[in-house]
Amino acid sequence: MDGMKFGISTFVTDEGIRPDVLGRALEERGFDSLFLAEHSHIPVSRTSPYPGGGDLPHIYYRTLDPFLALTAAASATENLILGTGIALLPQRDLIHTAKEVATLDYLSGGRVAFGVGVGWNREEMANHGTDPTKRGAQINEQLAALKEIWTHDEAEFHGQHVDFDPIYSWPKPVQKPHPPIYIGGESPAALDRLVEFGDAWLPRAHTSAAELGRVRGVLADRGRPDITFTVFGAGRGAEELDGYVEAGVERAAIILSTLDESATFAKLDQIAAAIERYR
Repeated sequence: MDGMKFGISTFVTDEGIRPDVLGRALEERGFDSLFLAEHSHIPVSRTSPYPGGGDLPHIYYRTLDPFLALTAAASATENLILGTGIALLPQRDLIHTAKEVATLDYLSGGRVAFGVGVGWNREEMANHGTDPTKRGAQINEQLAALKEIWTHDEAEFHGQHVDFDPIYSWPKPVQKPHPPIYIGGESPAALDRLVEFGDAWLPRAHTSAAELGRVRGVLADRGRPDITFTVFGAGRGAEELDGYVEAGVERAAIILSTLDESATFAKLDQIAAAIERYR
């Protein structure tokens, strides 16, 4: 490994910096990637607890569509990796999602990192007609079906949750065989999904260096030593980053608060200074 890479993970909203301006600022400062969160909406009546504890942050209510935001970032950059962190695949129409990912990969010249996960907000899922108890099995079929659509001129899939006869769908992704699939989540089910369908793991920052090392060993034992790690929502403290380096993490996607342009530029300068010794 030549050295750990650094990206940014954030929520892009209608109240903060625009994604095209943000993308350009990241590339100018040497960040290699942008990972955007997704929430289609937040139900007013909600019982699902926020995983971070306490009240749900305001940014969750105002996120832009990640694929449109990343397209804007793509138009303003040349090399920036365009990531979802994470796309809530069980809430999404499978065929539309295949088209959106492939289109973004085509328009960007092959720069998509497709991060996916099952999500946590059960009320949000219910509004999409998603059964929370079946979302794990559903996403597994969706990932298998996406690969069929992206890699075959006449694609078909027949499962319990996804079922379609042969279809045509273009464009095909620029990246072959398809954009890398980053699996979010740290549960045993998520790690099984990673082994079967993933190209990279997208654990959250609370995952310890020891756990990262343990998972690295598990993946090797299960025949997947090729899987790379990108930590989503990473901090910029030396102890944390040193742990990622020791664990062989490919990339730390540093968390960036949602701010206006000038405040974002100042924050990015601070982050760039903090990580300079790792470059």
